[in-house]
Amino acid sequence: MPFSVQVVPQELLQDRQVQSVNEALRTVVGVTPDNSSQSAFESYTIRGFSTGFSGGNIFRNGLRDGTNITTRIAIPNIERIEVLRGPAGALFSQGGPGGTVNIVTKRPLADPQYILEGTVGNFGTFAGSVDFTGSLNESESLLYRFIAGASTTDTFIDFFDRQNYLIAPSLTWQISPATRLTLEGEYTISQQPNDRGLPARGTVLPNINGRLPRDRFIGEPDDDLDSNERYALRLGYVLDHQFSPNWQLQNAFRISFLQTPQNSLFPSALLDDQRTLERGLFSTSDQSQDNWAIDTSVVGNFQTGSIVHRLLVGFDFNRDVYSASNRQFALDPIDIFDPVYGRSRRQLVATFPEEPFITNSFGVYLQDQITLLPQLNLLLGGRFDVVSQEIESADGSESFQQDEAFSPRIGLVYQPSEEHSLYASYSRSFLQSVGTAFDNSLFRPERGTQYEIGIKSDWLDQRLSTTLAFYDITRSNVLTSDPDNPNFSIQTGEQRSRGVELIATGEILPGWYIVAGYAYTDAEITEDNSFEVGNRLNNVPENAFSLWTTYEIQSGDLQGLGFGLGLFHVGDRQGNLENTFQVPSYTRTDAALFYNRDNFRVGINIENLFDIRYFEASESELRVFYGAPFAVRGTVSWRF
Repeated sequence: MPFSVQVVPQELLQDRQVQSVNEALRTVVGVTPDNSSQSAFESYTIRGFSTGFSGGNIFRNGLRDGTNITTRIAIPNIERIEVLRGPAGALFSQGGPGGTVNIVTKRPLADPQYILEGTVGNFGTFAGSVDFTGSLNESESLLYRFIAGASTTDTFIDFFDRQNYLIAPSLTWQISPATRLTLEGEYTISQQPNDRGLPARGTVLPNINGRLPRDRFIGEPDDDLDSNERYALRLGYVLDHQFSPNWQLQNAFRISFLQTPQNSLFPSALLDDQRTLERGLFSTSDQSQDNWAIDTSVVGNFQTGSIVHRLLVGFDFNRDVYSASNRQFALDPIDIFDPVYGRSRRQLVATFPEEPFITNSFGVYLQDQITLLPQLNLLLGGRFDVVSQEIESADGSESFQQDEAFSPRIGLVYQPSEEHSLYASYSRSFLQSVGTAFDNSLFRPERGTQYEIGIKSDWLDQRLSTTLAFYDITRSNVLTSDPDNPNFSIQTGEQRSRGVELIATGEILPGWYIVAGYAYTDAEITEDNSFEVGNRLNNVPENAFSLWTTYEIQSGDLQGLGFGLGLFHVGDRQGNLENTFQVPSYTRTDAALFYNRDNFRVGINIENLFDIRYFEASESELRVFYGAPFAVRGTVSWRF
């Protein structure tokens, strides 16, 4: 493939015993979190651009699902995580230009397998899970899998405890030798406060009152004042049918229901004394998000003369409905250096009635992988989308906007030998931008355009793989203030990200595995009326490096004993687009010690071995997120 793709496999998730997707993606260099590991949300910056609420680039089994971003993804049900760098509009419809994260969940297996796992750690961390799979009949035409898990932790932040629960059943029916149907379900519950971080003054910037401790909580311990509850139900199926050895069809459907009653406390201003923090509260009991997704595709292999084709053609439809009524309150301020909790009073500021946001998207896509010569492959692809958004206002009026976009991608791969591939590619993405300019014209979709070249190589008898990539991405049609009409916006903004990535994964020696990478990212504003041209994009380090390596003794009395080491370096980053403050660089060290014997595994994982003080991300001058201190977890699993 003429693109850079990296996978976080099940073995790596097990070795590191991660508790969140945020932590899992630390081994994918060039991916940085937009929020903290304690957050209920999932959002990442890839190649300089965010996958967050506007980007919408987090998929589940290849299907778009906005609830992936707005709820914490359950780790026990993840088989692997795939990261496709760069614009992916030709396959996955609208989204940001940085990259796409695809969560692949576990499926039923024919071989019986029963796994029990328990974890205990500091900060009051306890977790347990079961994973049962096998056949329900002798012919192995009916397979099942049942996964359940629960976890609780007090976290390193005062009064910030978190509970997560999961049930995920699935069933595969081999209807005939050529037809297979898999039914999937997942129900998750997440309960915790909102993590709003701390002000830059007192964390990454000097404060006349001193430094804020990383365990400081700006919310209220009373659950009635700061609670975030998320109940997510996902149901779907995947139907595979083999017409012939060369042609197959897949039809996939999923529906997701997310209920999020919550009181969302947030900081609003830090006063001149640099210790008094004003706060607000959004309260809702009926917030919901429903998502429907269906995708049908056909893949076929055929020849035209001496030229070999692998053709993919399909269409998909996605519908997302978000609805909530909110009340906004002002709360009493808090002294962030000497907080007194439990005395805050609410004052109603505004009421926002329920106004559903309905987004529909329909797309048709086509891709052909063409083998022109044994050493030369050409990829041609494109997708046409129709995307609309409708808002049903409380006064009975409606607003509606529809956009169409074509997203191409072209790639060329030349293999001078079996071990090395040179590639070049061009790809585009789009993202609907809802609203109007001063002249009442509708905004055009944002566009992302990427040029990429690289080389992929296999070493050590194909046990070790490397990818070296060079890319240039331009994000255009970005909204910026209208200089002639200050209350309106125009689409003359532009941002650019250029960079180099080097990735190495594989087995160096028997039992010695490595995942390593380095990323240089030059991401800046190139045109804007609100921010200075040349300002760096926020949360984007210029230099980043990651390493995770394990060695397991292969023979002798100590066979099965293993060691792991992780180094994660993130360079200086700008804390906001105004570039008024920087988030400093850090290098975090993780370690692991484990023992595998037959069906038994016991392990100890340490994060932040040297207890360094670091910051994961920044959203604004009022929201800077400390990284977790030294943390240790012990895990025991039994497979039978």
